[in-house]
Amino acid sequence: MVDEVLTQSRTPEQRSPVGRLVYFCLTNKLIILLFVLAVVFGGLLVAPFDWRFGRIRRYPVPVDAIPDIGENQQIVFTQWAGRSPQDVEDQVTYRLTVALLGIPKVRTIRSYSMFGFSSIYVIFEEGVDFYWSRARLLERLNSLPSNTLPEGVTPVLGPDATALGQVFWYTLEGLDPDGNPTGGWGPAELRSLQDWTVRYWLLSANGVAEVGSVGGHVKEYQVDVDPDAMRAYGVTLDDVVSAVRAANLDVGARSLEINQVEYFVRGVGFVKRLSDIEQSVVKLRAENVPVSVRDVAKVTFGPAARRGALDKEGAEVVGGVVAARYGANPLQVIHNVKERIAETSNALPARVVFDRAGATPQAVARYAVQHGFEPYGADGTLDRDVWLAHLRAMPREEWPPWATISRLTIVPFYDRTGLIYETLGTLNDAISQEVLVTIVVVLLMMFHLRSGLLISALLPLAVLLCFIAMKLFGVQANIVALSGIAIAIGTIVDMGIVVCENILRRLHDERAGDEDAPAGSSTVAGDATAARGTALETVHRAVSEVGGAVLTAVSTTIVSFLPVFSMTGAEGKLFKPLAYTKTFALLASIVLALTVLPPAAYLLFRDRTGKRRRTLHASGRSRLVSRVTVLSAAVLVAVLLARYWVPLGPARGAVRNLLFVILLIGGLMVGFRAFQWAHTPLLRWCLAHKKTFMTLPIVLVLMGMTAWLGADRLVSRLPASVRNLGACRQLVRLFPGFGREFMPPLDEGSFLWMPTTMTHVSIGQALEILALQDSAFADIPEIESVVGKLGRADTPLDPAPVSMFETVINYRPEYISNANGHPIRFRYDRRREQFVRDDKGELVPDRSGRPYRQWRDHIRSPDDIWQELLKVSELPGVTSAPKLQPIAARIVM
Repeated sequence: MVDEVLTQSRTPEQRSPVGRLVYFCLTNKLIILLFVLAVVFGGLLVAPFDWRFGRIRRYPVPVDAIPDIGENQQIVFTQWAGRSPQDVEDQVTYRLTVALLGIPKVRTIRSYSMFGFSSIYVIFEEGVDFYWSRARLLERLNSLPSNTLPEGVTPVLGPDATALGQVFWYTLEGLDPDGNPTGGWGPAELRSLQDWTVRYWLLSANGVAEVGSVGGHVKEYQVDVDPDAMRAYGVTLDDVVSAVRAANLDVGARSLEINQVEYFVRGVGFVKRLSDIEQSVVKLRAENVPVSVRDVAKVTFGPAARRGALDKEGAEVVGGVVAARYGANPLQVIHNVKERIAETSNALPARVVFDRAGATPQAVARYAVQHGFEPYGADGTLDRDVWLAHLRAMPREEWPPWATISRLTIVPFYDRTGLIYETLGTLNDAISQEVLVTIVVVLLMMFHLRSGLLISALLPLAVLLCFIAMKLFGVQANIVALSGIAIAIGTIVDMGIVVCENILRRLHDERAGDEDAPAGSSTVAGDATAARGTALETVHRAVSEVGGAVLTAVSTTIVSFLPVFSMTGAEGKLFKPLAYTKTFALLASIVLALTVLPPAAYLLFRDRTGKRRRTLHASGRSRLVSRVTVLSAAVLVAVLLARYWVPLGPARGAVRNLLFVILLIGGLMVGFRAFQWAHTPLLRWCLAHKKTFMTLPIVLVLMGMTAWLGADRLVSRLPASVRNLGACRQLVRLFPGFGREFMPPLDEGSFLWMPTTMTHVSIGQALEILALQDSAFADIPEIESVVGKLGRADTPLDPAPVSMFETVINYRPEYISNANGHPIRFRYDRRREQFVRDDKGELVPDRSGRPYRQWRDHIRSPDDIWQELLKVSELPGVTSAPKLQPIAARIVM
């Protein structure tokens, strides 16, 4: 009987390709189930979220905060120490620029010549492969004629990273076991550890292109010549330079065979001590009397000349910057760096630090005698190794109050992980809230619980399918790309609502016809078989009727995005991810609506027995129970929506937010119902008064143009007598026009303070100014950390002069939040109107409590924090700074 039902005459829509696809899905539910499982499994494997599934390896979509809209460029960096910018320009920059002009697919070349170095930016055409361009540059640099550049000058290719590749900044600090700063480390010592230990550890992390050092002093051998001694011995400066250079060489000779044993002869000359340089012979005087370096110069250790420094809240520090490799997943790169830091944290050196106020010589000697060890070494200084071994063997409670262990620690001060997590959290919130809104709307508009759940279940499935497409097409997940998914969710819901509503309507008509038909001739088994066949045919017909229209609607929307795909340059890099993800989401919605939704609706909505169901035409009592169930489910969903959305803010409390959500949804539902009731008479009136009605859209268009362009542009075309009227002036004041911003500002949770001072400022004076500014910023209660940089870091990505400051100011979030940016609730005493704290003075987490606000009462937004920064930043000789954030500033530069 089923075959007879299914083979009866079908409509043209059912015989169309869409109808045949729907019928295939209805009759092959196992294949659809396997498809759904594959989408879920594949989507979970490539989702950009930081999920963990035990030992299962994931391949997430690369994720960053915003798209990289920088140009397709490579950097050629050349150092020529001690040379003026003009010398660098004439001898290095100009010659290299001319030599690089012949590289294919080069659009333009920009260059900067500064004291001691040259930076050349080779801009390639769009679409040129990043590593292909690097290969062409290396070929040209390796084939330069030998006399192109001065002797000893070698150009190098910058790291394979972009302007947004600087994802992790850190400082090296000595911390005690409680995590408090202790000091005890010199700037030269810290810089040596950074250059020769920490830097190489972090470079070995997967995805890291470069680790640049900044701050501190580079330790070097310094030879201070004595002109009088040189004149007395008849030695020139070139003689001293040659002697020092020759003293740092290993000389290879030949092998000798002695007593049937082969010996290699070589001269060992690498410098290891100051005496190695001091004893180097400069020249021979009469009677072969040697003149050594120490006779004409003084050899010492000293700091090298530097063009950059790092300051943290007024104290000079040493740190570094990690640049992610081009095409790598920034979030994964940061995780790899943090894992490497955790693996090697115990390998960093530690030492004992004394508090000078309490560690008097008598107290130190007395403590050492009591514990049976010698506190001082043979040279009379503290034996730090003995003290370190002693304190490590003692319980923390028995340490002397004036001594502690200071372990060198990598302390990050700029970590893009938080911003990336907040970006992903925004998508999570958008999807969750839109799912809840969808359930409420469907329940209240259709009064059908199962259809609301079915439509809402398709939303996460469509998002997972979109993630799979992003992975296949290489689309990075960022705030712009993820916003395309959030925007398309409304269309995904529309597809499901249209299909579900038509299925319910068809099933309603079918059951209404069954109730009117006479009963009794068929068996129960026959009724069940016929019911199943009729339900399948009804669902098939219902989906086929609207499938073509739904497909056409989605296709029209996708076609409207074609101009976005043709964009080039920065515009294309910014908006193409949104176009891709929105297109993927729309395609996913139509695929799921035509393949997964029909069999799911058939299983949920069909009659399960041969008895006539009375779901829609039930008795009054059953109808009342159904409505109460739907309303109860809607209220429950509204409670969840108020808890996740918090439209009035966390400080307003859960009750007020719930009332606001209920009133908002109730008002919208009443408005929709009123529009449905008034639609027919309103449409009749509009058709009868076409000219009168057309004035409304004309007025709306004029008002929209005025709000967009600004009233001044429209009023300027009017006569002067009309422009001077009070009404026109008022109109200009009310409608100034929309601002034009290519990149909308993103709340990164930090500011980048970038003032400049006099170009001829010394590095000592610049460091003093930077310390004063950082100390003033750190005193603001809303500021969490302040780290400022002057000059350049040791990387080609940073060509800043000494007169330029870059201060990263991290401000606290308005409420104490978790990694995803969601406020954490703490226990609150309503009687005392204060938060409850434990014995250590810490807040006590409580899900039913309140979020803790960290800003002062008059601080309402990050703009207010910026105004606080402006109040304390005024210093003589220093310019003000534009309002920038780290990522936005990298894009601008």
